[in-house]
Amino acid sequence: MIKVGVLTSSRADFGIYLPLLLKMQEDSFFELEIIAFGTHLSKNHGYTLSEIESYNLNIPHKLDTIPHEDSPLDISKSMGDTTTIFSEFWNDNKFDLVFALGDRYEMFSAVIAASPFNIKIAHLHAGETTLGAIDNAYRHGISLLSKILFVSHEDYKTRAYEIVNEEANIFNVGALSIDNLSKVKFLSKKDFLTKFNIDLNIPTILSTFHPETISFEKNEIFAKELMDTFNDLSEQYQIVITMPNSDTMGNKVREIIINQSKGNNNIKLIESFGMLGYLSCMKHCQFMLGNTSSGFIEANYFPKYVINIGDRQKGRIITENIISTSIDKKNILEAVNLIDKKPTLTYKGVYGDGNAADKIIKILKEEYVS
Repeated sequence: MIKVGVLTSSRADFGIYLPLLLKMQEDSFFELEIIAFGTHLSKNHGYTLSEIESYNLNIPHKLDTIPHEDSPLDISKSMGDTTTIFSEFWNDNKFDLVFALGDRYEMFSAVIAASPFNIKIAHLHAGETTLGAIDNAYRHGISLLSKILFVSHEDYKTRAYEIVNEEANIFNVGALSIDNLSKVKFLSKKDFLTKFNIDLNIPTILSTFHPETISFEKNEIFAKELMDTFNDLSEQYQIVITMPNSDTMGNKVREIIINQSKGNNNIKLIESFGMLGYLSCMKHCQFMLGNTSSGFIEANYFPKYVINIGDRQKGRIITENIISTSIDKKNILEAVNLIDKKPTLTYKGVYGDGNAADKIIKILKEEYVS
């Protein structure tokens, strides 16, 4: 048996981890302990710790690291506080392996605190690039601090190798999200209506807009432009918006979304659907519009057309379901009109075959048994 810790700081990474967590929990080779922190413990972000608990997973560690505000100073202080909290945590808790996923600033803080303790880190979704977010640097920093890198595509394996120069410990296993999508029993439109009071029989746009943390001073302009566009589109579509992450200027973006959707019954604001609700909404919506990474990986599986706006995800692989445009009302509306003329898509296995969790477990067993 090996003791495995899993760092999860938000609804987004937990949904990706889930198939791996469930398989490790059932396998006697692993002693699994979840380390929950970040927005999981925030009531303002939906207290998503409750979703982890709903799967009866072992969560012995719950660390309060959420910043109170979202200015650059607040985020910077939060990174320092998170590093301090985790320095004590790593001193008091020992693991054979710890998983970190993605590129969030709080994930980087947890991992950098682990480095003096020589803790073995496995980094999921290494090698990806998001030039419109400062998280891009955090992702590559986590990779440099990790012993094993798991990537979702051969292009990302090449990029990861350029970063760490250690090919032996980089494995292309595909995306864990595809495991979820290939096995999950989605909510029907009827069940979705019962659970969330949103009728997906109405033509629906699913949107998540996160702040661009490289050009964070422009986010107020971007958010207003997007909401102005949605108010126009709401005459033809129902708009379902899942609220943004805890990022620089995130609260200002939230405020604009809330204020500019008031009185418009065709715009629905959701803090968190949970994994099943979100993926079911994605399955049944007409298309996606925003700047979330799920528009690149999960949406590609259905496949679902995605209007990707701005630069937050710039640098990711552009598959045939992605239409990229600037955050400009005229350009976004033109992109919406393009979708009606696009052909029907089929999934081509870009991000794997739905067996990423099994591949990761096989690699870990070979690593530790040998």
